[in-house]
Amino acid sequence: MPVPRTHHAVHDTVIDASTDRVYALVADAVSWPQRFTPTVHVRREETGTQSERLHIWATANGEVKHWTSHRTLDPHRRRVAFRQEVCSPPVAAMGGEWIIEEQSGGGSKLTLHHDYAAVDDLPANVTWITAATDRNSRTELANIKTLAESWREPESDDLLFSFEDHETVHARTETVYDFLRDADQWPTRLPHVSRMELAEPSDGVQQMTMVTRAGSGGSEHTTESVRVCFPAERTIVYKQVTTPPLMALHTGRWTVTDTGKGLRVTSQHTIRLNAAAIPAVLGEGATPAQARRYVREAVGGNSAATLALAKEFAEARHAA
Repeated sequence: MPVPRTHHAVHDTVIDASTDRVYALVADAVSWPQRFTPTVHVRREETGTQSERLHIWATANGEVKHWTSHRTLDPHRRRVAFRQEVCSPPVAAMGGEWIIEEQSGGGSKLTLHHDYAAVDDLPANVTWITAATDRNSRTELANIKTLAESWREPESDDLLFSFEDHETVHARTETVYDFLRDADQWPTRLPHVSRMELAEPSDGVQQMTMVTRAGSGGSEHTTESVRVCFPAERTIVYKQVTTPPLMALHTGRWTVTDTGKGLRVTSQHTIRLNAAAIPAVLGEGATPAQARRYVREAVGGNSAATLALAKEFAEARHAA
């Protein structure tokens, strides 16, 4: 069988920020879900002195793909090379390198190289990979440019915040986890969910469109999310790919932990506010602090309701 042809792609952008700042964004892959639009979740499965193995879930051409990559980090030359060890069809092979160079007039040039081959070298597969690589590369470079040029230290970033809600449940771990995993049942179990469309394109991956109701007879809004389920760890991570107007980012995690004195069920959220939408949603003069309180109450209220109903559901079955 002939070896598939190798194709190449190069994308670059000029960034008004230091090379060290740009390199830090490229190197910190675990934070990519909060920084890169296509990236849903990243797990660092192995790390060395200047290398790491990552399992990455991301959207590509509207589909959810996941793969394992080995990366070699060179902070002195400001380069990060990567090679997929386990690919997701129609990709047969994929690798490349991030290169950050200092500009003579100041700032940085970020170049992203890709080389790839398609399964069976089929033209349709090559076209799919080329389109996905081009779209995601342009998006990632734009995300890095925006982040690097508007850099703020975490403690001074009033638009990004995280919070958790908890519930103690006395029931079987599997029952609670299944309640959280089986989101297709939520319209009949959760009063604030009026409609749910759930698809599972691959094992452990869920794509969901959810219509949420604000209070009794309140307004409704639609969100689209990708969830990755880890049943052995009783964990579900997710990213909203379509968010309400007031949010620019929303990632989250459900976890079920046996403490020996009951189950600690946690709902964790990381949210970045959409500053431009604050006046339209909350009125002229509204501040990021007011928007944080508003979002915390709305999102946390739904989380608390889900946790309470999960507790009621699981404990009723435990007692039966």
